Order: sequence, then C-alpha cells, then structure tokens
Amino acid sequence: MDAYSISHTSPSRRDSSRIWQDLKTCRLHSIVELDSRMRMGKQRLRDLNNKPHVGIIGAGLTGLRCADILLKHGFQVTIIEGRDRIGGRVHQAQLPSGHPIDLGPNWIHGTNDNPILNIANETNTTVGSWDTESYLFDEAGKLLALADGEVYSTLMWEIIQDAFRHSNKNAATISPDESLWDFFQAEVVKRIPESKPDYATKRQFVLQMAEMWGSFIGSPITSQSLKFFWLEECIDGENLFCAGTYRRILESIAKPAEEGADIRLSTTVAQINAQDDVDRVTLVTDKCVLEFDEVVVTSPLGWLQQHPEAFVPALPPRLTKAINSISYGCLEKVYISFPKAFWLIPDSEGRIVKGFCQWLAPNYALESNPQKWTQEVVELASLDPVTSQPTLLFYTYGDQSRYLTNEVRKLQTQEKKDAFLYDFFRPYYSRLPHYDAESSDCEPVGSFATDWLNDDLAGNGSYSNFQVGMTEGDEDIAVMREGLPARGLWLAGEHTAPFVALGTATGAYWSGESIGSRIADAYGRASKSES
Repeated sequence: MDAYSISHTSPSRRDSSRIWQDLKTCRLHSIVELDSRMRMGKQRLRDLNNKPHVGIIGAGLTGLRCADILLKHGFQVTIIEGRDRIGGRVHQAQLPSGHPIDLGPNWIHGTNDNPILNIANETNTTVGSWDTESYLFDEAGKLLALADGEVYSTLMWEIIQDAFRHSNKNAATISPDESLWDFFQAEVVKRIPESKPDYATKRQFVLQMAEMWGSFIGSPITSQSLKFFWLEECIDGENLFCAGTYRRILESIAKPAEEGADIRLSTTVAQINAQDDVDRVTLVTDKCVLEFDEVVVTSPLGWLQQHPEAFVPALPPRLTKAINSISYGCLEKVYISFPKAFWLIPDSEGRIVKGFCQWLAPNYALESNPQKWTQEVVELASLDPVTSQPTLLFYTYGDQSRYLTNEVRKLQTQEKKDAFLYDFFRPYYSRLPHYDAESSDCEPVGSFATDWLNDDLAGNGSYSNFQVGMTEGDEDIAVMREGLPARGLWLAGEHTAPFVALGTATGAYWSGESIGSRIADAYGRASKSES
C-alpha cells in the first residue's frame, strides 16, 4: 500500500472498530496469553546463561527489527539474506540528475503513534505533503477547473469512507464476490440521480476517478473485496511523503543488527526443515546447512505462495490456505526527471499542477495505451526545498505494470529504456501547464522504472491486498501471524502486520517487533513491560 493512502477512522469509532481492536491486541496485549498454546508445544530452554540461536530469513525492515528485539533479550541472531545488501524492498537509486529516489515505499502512512515517523524525525529525514486540490484531465486531455475536480474528488472519497463503514458493519453478510467497484456503481446512481444536469458525465467522472484505488493496493478496484475492505483501513493522521527517502530510516533500524547479528548476504534458502519432534530447525542454503533453535521467515507473501516446496514437512493445510488466500499486488513506479519543474510555472491561463494529478481514461494515446489506463502522478518539485526535485513519479498497477516492466526489460541499454518511457508517458506530461515541446526545460533528462514483478526475492510483486472471492481474510492473517511455534517456525512481514498497517513499512516493522517479543517471551526473557 505504497501510493497515497488515506486514514479515516475517528477516535470516537475506535472502541467499536475491529481494526483498532486488532491493533490494540497486537501491540498492547499480554504476550503470555497469546502464547499459551505455544508453550504446550516445543520445549524452550530456560537457562538464562544460554544463548538461544535464532535464524531470520530476510534482512528487510521486518527481519532487522526482529533482530533488534532478540539481541536486546540476549539471543544469538543470524540473518540470511538472498540479496547482496540489506533493506529488502527499502532501497534507493539515483537519477542521472543526481537526485535520490526510493524504489520501495515512498510514504509514511499515518502520523498518530507511527514508529516510522518517529525514526524519520530522529534521523532528520525530510517528509512532506501537498494540499488536497485535485488536478484532473478528462478523456480528451483537457485540464478541468480546480473547483470541478474538487467536487468529483470529494464525492469519490465520501463513497470510499462509506464503503469502509459498510464493510466494517456488514462484512458477515456481504458476498465474497462483491467488489468495491460494485459498491461504487451503486452509490454513484444514488448520489447523482438522473434529475441532475449532465448526470451521466458526472457519474462517469467519479467512476473513472475511483480507478485510482488500484494505486493504493497494486490491483484494480474491480477485484478489491468489499467484504474485507475494512482490512484496508490505515493509521490515523496525515500521510507523509518521505522526501528525504527511506535511507536514514533504514540505517537506523539496521544499526543494532549490523552491530550484533551475523548477517550473511547473497545467501538463498532452498529448504526449511522444521518438525514437531525435532528441537532444531534446519536451513539448507546455497552455501551451507545451518541449524537454529527458532527460525523467523520474513520472505514476502508472493515468495511464500510460489515456494511451498521449501518447507519440510509441508505446511499444514490451514496455514497453506491462509498464505494462498491473500492476494499479492503489482504496484510499480516510473520516475521521469526534467531540467525544470515547468508544471509549476503558470501558463497563459495562470494554471499550474501541484502535488497529485490524474489523466482519466485517456482516448488520445490509443496507439501506446489502447486499454485507456488512467495515469496518476505525484510531482516532487513542490516538496521541501532541500529535497525537492523536478521529477514526476508515475504509479502503475495491474496490467499496465505488467506491460511496462516487460517492455522495459526487453531493452538492453538505459538510453533505449529512457526513450521508451518518455514516449509512453509523453501524451500525459505534455498536457501539463506550461509545456513547450520546443523548450529544453520540458525535455526529460532521465528516468527509472521499478521492476518488482520480475524480482523473485520480492515474490514477483509488491504488497498484500484483499480481493474478491475471499471468505476468511481476517482469520487468514491471524493464522499466518500465529505461525508454527511448536515447530520453532515463525512467519513475519507486512502480510502479518496489525490490520491497520497491512501492506506498509510500518506494518513490516511492527510485525518483526511482535515476533521478536513473542520468541523472547517463549524463553522467559521478555521484560515485564512487554508481558
């Protein structure tokens, strides 16, 4: 959930909202109560002079935070990472202009009691936000008046809010096959009756804007489960763009592990042997065989779905079902940088574009975009002056992500990749105010396209989400959270986070924290404040 997500739960609703009760349970509950069943399984060592050895698969935010917790409680920790670096999806690159960019999360989702925001503040990481004005281009490529755009945007978000309330209240009776798109189609008819002037056009605008939900979860709105839409709720407060990138945040989270754990990079795990009647968990890697008292698997959901054979014996049917029931998105990004942010210079009509912008179902670029994929961009030039850059960040998902990543992957040189991306997105950025095809200020100087879909270690996708057909979404998450402690096997990651942080960097961080605390408690090492 990396694009600009919203928060919408007022404090007055927290006591009755399942998502907030879940957060309370995950973070403030008695760990002793949570693990009462676990203690009846594998026997843990109780000798405080002994250092139990925990293996952590994956050096992303989850694994690093888990290692931090375990090290504080006196565990020996080894992290096995398939990449030649730490961070997982949290990774940066540099545009030819010299500006740094995040390839993974860009956002800090919610400001209320969010540890990632706290770390950003501690590390002097610049964060920023934009105003809420809605810049919209219609099907013909005409920029709508701001007042009109605001009307449509407000109505769209009101329907989103009502969809959350409806899902939270009626999940038990909503059909698993009903989608968020179905809800929108019914609501626009109610809210824009035929008696209103131009009702058909207005309905069309709202429905076209609704498609932006795909950039929140990495999958189309037509496949978003209405039954489990309440699981997409997020932390209260403003959503901030990490203008200074996640680099310092990652460095801060990684420091304890780098200083106290054994981190083995460029090492992939082929087999995880965890059995009920064996005290040790064995990992077969491409370099050696390792044994641990406990193993924490932080591999992405997509990887778990694609590699059931890695677990010996096979995972229990209910856990396997949970892993395969949750969907995995395909959110990707394309950065295109320019000499100047020409879109912030008023054109002859005094117009600019600042913050977010959408090109709705464009019918003027059918050769390159015959499916009329809506285009969405965040411009990075109006952020904090220290970190601002004349760059457009396009978010893509679904079939468009698949198409762009596959096409870019075929090209052998950066020059050819740049040319392809410029050509594909030119019909959209060329409609921004003050664009002049003859001006060098409007000619791109560099680009970068992410390619998580072709990254095996990322699970060939982005983040967990909840799509039509699910029948036990919240229970599936709970089953994955529980893991198999009796075998010494634990699952962690954004897909096991508190509901309020699923699919986010904060969720990944919290998940690692939770598993680390649970293991510490299982060995009688948790502090009183944690249990």
